[in-house]
Amino acid sequence: MSHSTSQGRRNLLRALSALPALGVAGVAGVTASLPRMARAAAPEYVFKYGNNLPVSHPLNTRAQEVAARIASESKGRMELRIFPNNQLGGDTDMLAQVRNGGIDIFNAGTMVIATLAPISAITAVGFAFSNYDQVWHAVDGKLGNSIRDAFAKTGLYTFEKMWDNGFRQITSGNKPITKATDLAGMKIRVPVSPMGISLFKSLQASPTSLQFSEVYSALQTHVVDAQENPLAIVETAKLYEVQKFCSVTNHSWDGYHLVVNGRSWRALPDDLKVIVARAFNEAAIQQREDVYKLNTGLQNALSSKGLAFNAAAPETFRAQLQKSGYYAEWKKKFGPEAWALLEATAGKVA
Repeated sequence: MSHSTSQGRRNLLRALSALPALGVAGVAGVTASLPRMARAAAPEYVFKYGNNLPVSHPLNTRAQEVAARIASESKGRMELRIFPNNQLGGDTDMLAQVRNGGIDIFNAGTMVIATLAPISAITAVGFAFSNYDQVWHAVDGKLGNSIRDAFAKTGLYTFEKMWDNGFRQITSGNKPITKATDLAGMKIRVPVSPMGISLFKSLQASPTSLQFSEVYSALQTHVVDAQENPLAIVETAKLYEVQKFCSVTNHSWDGYHLVVNGRSWRALPDDLKVIVARAFNEAAIQQREDVYKLNTGLQNALSSKGLAFNAAAPETFRAQLQKSGYYAEWKKKFGPEAWALLEATAGKVA
């Protein structure tokens, strides 16, 4: 063994011993994200990033690349530690932590963070967007700017580019959903958000808000019979193991705002802010393509695992939402200015 190799290993052990106690996955993520030359010295700035997604999800794959890029471009001055798969708690817990500084970054779903900044949920309005061109034009444009301004007023910094989760579909364990009336009385899990509850109550279902970490067991034990998520989530969280049917409803688009604790962000030197923002924003564009490709190819893959797919009639859902007053209610809540920004890209919603 050469002297340089021995010295390198000693440096690595010394660096690892300085880290706080982490699970195996956490340590592996840290060491994988640091270039060899940066491991020997403790970084000046360490950001903790928590999320609720499995390690295999495209968001976490790209986040690991962001961590490596930040370490490299900062020459070891900064480290991004990633805690996936609800290691730091559920969505509500992590939202509280990013506000109080317990963690530095959290990828908040549009409906989850709406409990803090209500306008965020406007991009999740039922059947508002029909394609990705409309989505990205909205969230990368004036509507997205309005949402980011709302986050700033709560003390959170938000990266310019949203990350994709995908269009949401309905899975169930007892019957396929082909039209709105099929949802009547169905026990369905929705995110902890007023928008999710409102949408499915208006469709005459029986929605229950649960943290994502509870979804698999709730379906397995029949606390709920159905849930709704993009296909990438159905696959990476293995929800196909506890569901039989998937109805392609595309009822709501969902994405992630990567929000940063305001004090943590302000404490970074300007050059590191540039490095971090550039890394996250460029990775977001790549992750959008990852999710699009994944969702496009997943129907066949999930069918082979026993999930039965069916088409749904969107006009029946829209008609029920219109009849129930859902659109009128949310147009009033968001206000005419925000609603006009939504319809400027999505077309006439209501």
